[in-house]
Amino acid sequence: MGGGAVDDAAERYGTNSELYADTSLAEGADYGRRYRRHEWFDDDLAGRVEVQRTTILAPHGGGIEAGTSELCLGIAGYHPADLEPTPTDGPVHDYWMFEGLRSTGNADLHVTSTGCDDHVALSLTGGSLNAVGLHGCTTAQAELPDDTKAVLVGGRSAAFKSALLERLIESGILAIDAAAVPALNGDEPTNIANRTLLGAGAQLELTTPLRRAMFRINTREDRKNTTRRLFWTFTTAVRTAIADLESIQPIP
Repeated sequence: MGGGAVDDAAERYGTNSELYADTSLAEGADYGRRYRRHEWFDDDLAGRVEVQRTTILAPHGGGIEAGTSELCLGIAGYHPADLEPTPTDGPVHDYWMFEGLRSTGNADLHVTSTGCDDHVALSLTGGSLNAVGLHGCTTAQAELPDDTKAVLVGGRSAAFKSALLERLIESGILAIDAAAVPALNGDEPTNIANRTLLGAGAQLELTTPLRRAMFRINTREDRKNTTRRLFWTFTTAVRTAIADLESIQPIP
């Protein structure tokens, strides 16, 4: 199970298409979408050129599940403040995010990961070997004591989960196999993170205390400019896990 949690959830829209069709909402005011698909081509008849293999997703960014937009960019290889490649020598990954832009009431814009039918999101994940979805949850949803800074690692890809758990724990972050919390496990085939070429991906559910600790000022306007060391420790661990996974997935 597990389509991704929201801190104050009440599903108003079953799919992104339903949300986009609501004429009472305005893109750019209520919500926004950002994505990047990197250009690649191969004109060399004698060899092969590396292609993008992993997509980073934040289906509930902005004010819906705070901090996941910034994490999406950081893991994709871009600084959330200015979108400059970080680290400068890469690598970079394709990414997509849906963001709540309201000052309040962003939870109304939450669409479950199983209901995510945004055409760009489907195209990016459908053309990738791997995808990782970034989500926020409360400690109660994670079945953990209050104030616990933790991440639950789920999804259908056993290899990706293993790499993420290893690298996050190695970095000193409390990482838990989400199989122990079925509602956050992210293992449904229709979860956007699992709609890859391999039919499997990964999902990261970060508790509110963990996300809050990553930023000096935890507002949508200021998070991108006030990242703390924990933010970069987390993004580096996930990027390393992606590199580990891609190293055993040669392109045929």
